[in-house]
Order: sequence, then structure tokens, then C-alpha cells
Amino acid sequence: MLNELLPNVKWEKMINATLETLYMTGVSVLATFVLGIILGLLLFLTAKGNLWQNSMINSLIAAIVNIFRSIPFIILIILLIPFTIFIVKSMFGSNAALPALIIGAAPFYARMVEIALREIDKGVIEASRAMGASTWTIIWKVLLPEAMPALVSGITVTAIALVGYTAMAGVVGAGGLGNLAFLDGFQRSQNDVTFVATVLILIIVFIIQFIGDRVTSSIDKR
Repeated sequence: MLNELLPNVKWEKMINATLETLYMTGVSVLATFVLGIILGLLLFLTAKGNLWQNSMINSLIAAIVNIFRSIPFIILIILLIPFTIFIVKSMFGSNAALPALIIGAAPFYARMVEIALREIDKGVIEASRAMGASTWTIIWKVLLPEAMPALVSGITVTAIALVGYTAMAGVVGAGGLGNLAFLDGFQRSQNDVTFVATVLILIIVFIIQFIGDRVTSSIDKR
């Protein structure tokens, strides 16, 4: 019955494409989470009135974040082709998509991290400083724990955006469901392939959102 409704869908290829999408999304989300927190912390800590106040460093980091956050992802992939080839020795396949995915998403998430840190009551930070806490203690014991619900919520939004980025990366040969939908679905006019790939992407997005919402609710003590 299923084969009659979806005659062009090759399920083994669809499963492999789904695994490639999950791989690209998982690795890029992990790297984005780490890099985004580092960049967000630097943006926050070097801002005026904060622990590492330094207008030059803050302006430099902000400029880098704004530049890479503003470049459309499909153009970013093309711009990074020489860098990608240097890093992974190829411009095709799942690994070749990772540099563009991470560089495209980390600045976006960094701004979310900065906003989350700004929402923390400055009185809590000042109280920690008054008790003699070091900067690193404040980061690990105050800033990150206080901002964690917003950080998880932010990485959930970013992860969903990355699923969309993997689909765009697939158009230029990165593999995954986007690549399958474009090559087998669009170019060969096999609408059932495009439909199934789209449904699978939606399922991945719904699962990410569900997990993100549950984790955020469990750690938000307000």
C-alpha cells in the first residue's frame, strides 16, 4: 500500500539521508553551543560596566558576530568553499557542510547568549564580587546557571534553524534530506520523495522543540 502511494521513495536512501541530517545537525549544534557561549560571554563581559570592560575587544567581537550573522547562509557556504576544502579536503558530503553550519549559527546563538546574560540581575553579580568570588567563579556559579533556561531555549531555536540550514546545504551537495529532496525530488519531478523528506524534516524539528521545551521547563526554577 505504501509503495503504491509513494512509488519513487527508496526507503534505504531516505533513512541514510535522515541519518546524515541528524549527524550534521547534532555536530553543528554541539559546536555552536560551545562557541556561542564563549562569544556571548566575551560580548557580555567586555561590555561597558562589566567584569572585563574593554571597548576595543567588545567592538571587534561584535563586528565579527554581526558580519557572519548577516550573511545569507547559501552565500556563506559558497564563500567558505576554499576554507572547507582546506579543512575537510572536500566540498561535498556531510562533513563539508559542518564549517558553514557552525560559522553561520554560532554568531546567531552568541547574540542570544549575550541577551540572556544581560537579563541577569546585576545585584546577584555584585553580591558575588563583594564576597570575593573570582571572575571564573562568577561565570560558572552565577552567570551560566542563572541564564541556563534562556540558553537552552536559545539553542533549541538555533538547532531548528540548523535543520533548515542542512536542507540548504544539501542543495550544494552536502547530503542529507535537503540533498535528496533536491536531486531525487525536485530535479526528477518525484514529488513523493520531496514530500517524505519534508515530513521527516518536520518530525526532526518537532522532536527538537519538544526536547528543548522539556529541558527548559525542568531547569527553570522561577
